[in-house]
Parts: sequence; C-alpha cells; structure tokens
Amino acid sequence: MSSTVDKTMGDSKAMDDKYNVEAAEVLANEAQHLPITEAAPIYEQLLTLFPTAAKYWKQYVEAHMAVNNDDATKQIFSRCLLNCLQIPLWRCYIRFIKMANESKGLEGQEETRKAFDFMLNYVGADIASGPIWMEYITFLKSLPALSTQEESQRMTAVRKVYQKAIVTPTHHIEQLWRDYENFENSVSRQLAKGLLSEYQPKFNSARAVYRERKKYVDEIDWNMLAVPPSGSYKEEVQWMGWKRLLAFEKGNPQRIDSASSNKRIIFTYEQCLMYLYHYPDIWYDYATWHAKSGSVDTAVKVFQRALKALPDSEMLRYAYAELEESRGAIQPAKKIYESLLGDDVNTTTLAHIQFIRFLRRTEGVEAARKYFLDARKSPNCTYHVYVAYAMMAFCLDKDREIAHNVFEAGLKRFMHEPLYILEYADFLTRLNDDRNIRALFERALSSLPPEESVEVWKRFAQFEQTYGDLASMLKVEQRRKEALSRTGEEGASALVGSLQDVVSRYSFMDLWPCSSKDLDHLARQEIIPRPVFSPSFQWLAKNMNKKVEKLALPNGPGSVDYTGLISNSTVSAKVVNPDVSKMVIYDPRQKSGIETLPSTTSSGVPAAYSNLSNPVAAIVGGGMTNAFDEILKATPPALVAFLASLPVVEGPTPDVDVVLSICLQSDIPAGQTGKLGTSSVQLSGGPAPTTSVLSGSKSHPIPSAASFKTTRDRQAGKRKDLDRQEDDETATVQSQPLPRDVFRMRQIQKSRGGTTTKARGVTTSQTGSASYGSALSGDLSGSTG
Repeated sequence: MSSTVDKTMGDSKAMDDKYNVEAAEVLANEAQHLPITEAAPIYEQLLTLFPTAAKYWKQYVEAHMAVNNDDATKQIFSRCLLNCLQIPLWRCYIRFIKMANESKGLEGQEETRKAFDFMLNYVGADIASGPIWMEYITFLKSLPALSTQEESQRMTAVRKVYQKAIVTPTHHIEQLWRDYENFENSVSRQLAKGLLSEYQPKFNSARAVYRERKKYVDEIDWNMLAVPPSGSYKEEVQWMGWKRLLAFEKGNPQRIDSASSNKRIIFTYEQCLMYLYHYPDIWYDYATWHAKSGSVDTAVKVFQRALKALPDSEMLRYAYAELEESRGAIQPAKKIYESLLGDDVNTTTLAHIQFIRFLRRTEGVEAARKYFLDARKSPNCTYHVYVAYAMMAFCLDKDREIAHNVFEAGLKRFMHEPLYILEYADFLTRLNDDRNIRALFERALSSLPPEESVEVWKRFAQFEQTYGDLASMLKVEQRRKEALSRTGEEGASALVGSLQDVVSRYSFMDLWPCSSKDLDHLARQEIIPRPVFSPSFQWLAKNMNKKVEKLALPNGPGSVDYTGLISNSTVSAKVVNPDVSKMVIYDPRQKSGIETLPSTTSSGVPAAYSNLSNPVAAIVGGGMTNAFDEILKATPPALVAFLASLPVVEGPTPDVDVVLSICLQSDIPAGQTGKLGTSSVQLSGGPAPTTSVLSGSKSHPIPSAASFKTTRDRQAGKRKDLDRQEDDETATVQSQPLPRDVFRMRQIQKSRGGTTTKARGVTTSQTGSASYGSALSGDLSGSTG
C-alpha cells in the first residue's frame, strides 16, 4: 500500500501543471482508500494547492473522525471552517460536536447549542441551509424541560429560531413556514393568529427573494476547484455568475436592515472566494466594499488575506498601500512598498518609480532625491527611472534645472534608447528650447542605427515643421530619406519625393489638405512601388483613419483601415494575390450543360424548368444537391415560364425597353387551376424566342429601334381589342371557383379592381403577358399601358 502512495505522490510531482484538476481528483480518490497515516500527506499536499476545497477538507476530517482522532479533527476544523462556508462541511462539524458532547449531559447540550448558533451565524444565510435550521429546531425540541419555566424558555427559543428561518431565502422555506404554523397552533391558536399575520408578509418577501436568488445560484458550479484564471469559457461563465450574484445581494432585494444585508453580502463574497481564490479583482472588490462601508480595518484584513493567496500580485500590493496611505497609516504603507522593492536583483523598475513618488508625497523632496541617487546604481535601473524623476522635479518641484541635469545624466547612459530621446525632446519642447532640441536630435541620430531611428527622424521632421522654415523642413526630409533608404529593399527609389510628403507637411491636427479618398489612393501608391513608408506619412495615415471612421460605419463598405495597410516601420513589397484557381465566374453563354429552350407549348412548364436549372450545379457536375431546382419545383408554372422568357442581360443595367419588348412578345401559359379550360392565346407580336435565354445564344432576336415602334403600334391595337372583350373576360374570371391560396385571392381582387379603373391604364387579360396575375399566380395577368 505504501508503494501505491509513493507512486501516486511521484505522479503528482511529475505533473506539469500543479493545478491539474484531474490529477487532484485521482489523488483524492486514492487517499479515501488508504489508512489515515498514509492518506494525511496526500491531503496536506492537495490542500496546499487548493486551500478552499471544502470537499477535500471534509474527506480529510472524516478520515480522522473514523478513527476517533478528536484532537486532529478539532485542529483540521480550526484550519478550514471559517474559510470554507459550505453546508456539507459544516454539517460534518456539527455531527462531530454532537458526538463529542453526547455523554456530557446538560453541559454537553449547552455546548451543542452554542455550536449550532456558531454555525448558523456563518452559514445560516446559505440557500441550502434549510436542513440545518430544521436540525437545530429538532435539537431544541428534544431538550428536556423539568419545569414550566424551562418549558416556556424552550418554546421561546424554538419560536426565535423558526422566526429567523422563515425570513431566510432557502430551498426549504415553505416547509419551514408550514412547520412554524403547526408549531404556533399547537402552542396557542389565539397567539398564533397574531404572530402568523405579523410574519406572513416577511415570509412572502423571503420566498420571492428565494426564487430570484435561485436563478443566480443555479448558474454556479459548486464542485469547481479554485485554480488560477486561464481564460477558458467555463471559468468566464463562473466569474460572470458570481458577479451577477454579488450584484443581486448588494441590491438588498429583501429590503432588510443594513446590518443583515451586509452580513449576506459578506457571506456571498466569502463563498465566492472559495472558487475564485486566485482572482485579484474579486479580492479588490471585497476589500473596497468594506472600505466604502466604513470598515477600513476589515478591508485591511481582506488585503492581507489577498496577498497571502496571491503573493506575486503587484496590483493588490499597490491597492493595499494606497488604502493605508489614504487613511494616514504611512509606515504600514511604506512597508508594503519596501516589500515590493525586495532585493536589488529582483526589484522592478516600476517599483523604483512608485516608491520615489510615494516618498515625494509623504516625506518630501529630499527623501525622493536620496532614493533616486541610490536607485540609479541598481543594475536593473532603466531609463524610465530617469524620466520619472526628472518630470517629477519639473512638474511638482518646479525645478527645471534639476530636471535638465537628470535628463543629461541619463543621456550618457541611454543614448541608444529612442524612447528616452523622444522623452527628452518633449521636455525641451516644453521649455521652448529649440536650439538644444536640434542638438539633441543631431547627437542621437549620429549614434542610433538607421533601423532604430525611424521614430526619432519622424519627431525631428515634425519639430522642423513647427519651429523651422521651409529650407530646414526640406533638408531634414531629404536627410531622413537618405538615412532610411539604407534599410529598404529598393535603395535609391526611396529617395524620390512624393505627394505624401506634401500631405504630411501641410496637415495640422485633424485638418488635412486632402480627402479620405485621396489619402486612400496615396496609401496604395506608397505600398505598391516603394517598400519603405515615410514615417510622417505613417502617422498621417493612422490619424486620417480616425477621420474616416467618423464618416463610415465600422467594417462597412466605406470604411478604410489604414492601420492594417501601414506597419510601424516597413511594408513588404511583395503583393499577395488571391487564389483564383477555384473561382467560378458566372456567364450563361458558357454553360454547355443547360438545354436550349424550344418553342413554348401551351403549358410551357417543361421548357421553363429545363432552362432554369442551376448553372452552378451544372458546372460542378451534379456533385452537390441542387437546392435551386427544388425551389423551382415549388414555383407556380406561369411564374417559371415568365422567368424563362426574361432576356439575357448584358452588363449590370438592362435596357428597360428591350426587356419589356421581349416580355410582351413571349407566350406565358395561363394557370390550369379551376374550370377555365381555354388555352393561352398568343399575342400578335411574333413568336416566342426559340432559344434558351439562359444559354446566352446569339441566335436570340434582339429588337432594334424600328421594331420598338412596330411593337408599340401592335400593342395599341391590342389594347382596343382587349377593351372590347373586357366584359366577357370579367365574367369569365368571376365564374372561376375561388382558389385556396390567399395570395391568389388577393391577386384576383386586385385584378377585379383594375378592370373598373381604366384611368390608371390597367386592363385584365388571360394571356400570359406581364405583371399582376399570370406572372405570379398563373391565373390572371394585367397588361400595363
């Protein structure tokens, strides 16, 4: 058995991730089957990694209870109870207390009663605490009463517990209310009436809050182990669930007094930290909530617990130090900053800077200066410390000389840092010292390699645009191009001036000498012929993009994202072309798999279907399901014939006259529904096209301008003939049985209304020509004049 333990321990040490939940479960299951002497090291290892895992604490303590090791059991409970507010663990605690005091008589009963009060004080607000309230009430009822006074005291104690339980939103709240009603009625019906009427509204409020609280509680995984956040979806869901529950409790939905409400909020935070133990934002929210509630000392204790849980969190240390400093506790705050400094080897630059600022706020200028002199000797001191102290001396102490001296001292050490050069230049700009700014740029650019001097050249060019004349501007631009051309792939081609340089020189803030479209065009020009961007134009394009975003929707058709086109330094000259090997270009004239359209018969349906088959499916060769053909099968035959008669469109915009002329010359079959048995009458405008309009064949007759005139003459005569037949057609239409299709009924009503409104130029017909009826329903049609 010991070899099994050694093997298990060895496997756990070999885990790449010490917070491996699956491996922890294996260890816990293994420990359950081992003697307590062998299982104890495993439990200690698990609880070191998961100190808030109530289920592991429960297994650990039950293993000691099984061998009646009371001292070890008490010690384990003292380590875990206050940090693991979970009902199963606390019920295990009360079971141990009852067993330990079972043989002690009245003294043991009193100890057990105190243990129940202690337990309900911590976990009585849990939504699952109903069984605990019931168990406590049962225990109180079982106490012996040797006199009437003791009986009265026992009934009073039971009543108080009931009255607390029925206003606590738990799963068993309705059962507790029924038990309370029975209890009061068994004592005194007359007294029960008044007490029940008093507590009925409180119970109703608690029950309503329970139903709302349950929605939030159900979102939480109560078996989750506390692991550092990894960004997984499950962890995010749990984090959001706890946030929602905390917000719900902070809203005091039950409208109870502030003390009781705060107690519930504290309980919810403590439960949350059992599962989000490694989340610094939860610790910070908990501490700041205490501070805002007036409990600053409690907030300090929360921060101390947080730093114990997350010793490497600088955020929490700064927040803790800020709290101490804000309440005037300077020495505790200083100790926190000193803990951040640690030894000189591991001290971060940010810790140096923040400590200098803290000393300046609390101890004065001299203390800050003294520490700066020591910090700059540190091996991990970077240029940030020089910049921070120089700007503090300039902005807070109003001492420009010290600030200038600090920058100069740093320049000897950090001349190779472009960002330090730019910070120094900004400082000199505030002093309006253009002479020293030029000298700084010249010194820096003479020592920086070209690939690291891009930003410095850009700032130098901007400086000359503000402080220099035209000659100096052009000179710096030319020098910049010569210096940066050495880093490009095209060499001398980068020296050629471009319009981008003009745009860069003559823009100001958010004002530009060009439109967004012009800038887009110039950016494309910059990318294609020259691989090296003008740094000033990079800045211009990035800022111009902000202007474009105000004019166009994000990711919309009019938006232009220059940040994706322009890099910080260079853009590759290689043009990436799209893969067109699998591109399919639609052209009806090239579809050999589509049959030609023969002369339209009276039905016209077979020809129409054959010519409206999916051209894309024909190209693929039938390898995919032809959804388009399935749609055609459900389409009315007259509509299919009408669609088949539409001409091939050359270009994006068809000629309306041509389309109308071809449509009017086409024979479209009338619907076969109803008792109308007459076949469609072909218009006297010539036969229908004999070739499929989808095939794109050139044999399709395209009417000329002369044919348009002839067609219009024929249509004028046709309208006269149709006017003579109007009465007969109206009667024929009305004699048809009403179709079941609602859409057809609407078309018939519209057509009937059109026959009485000649002023609108609409007459009805049973031919297959364009519009209202036949094109959509296959029954009626309207010829538009």
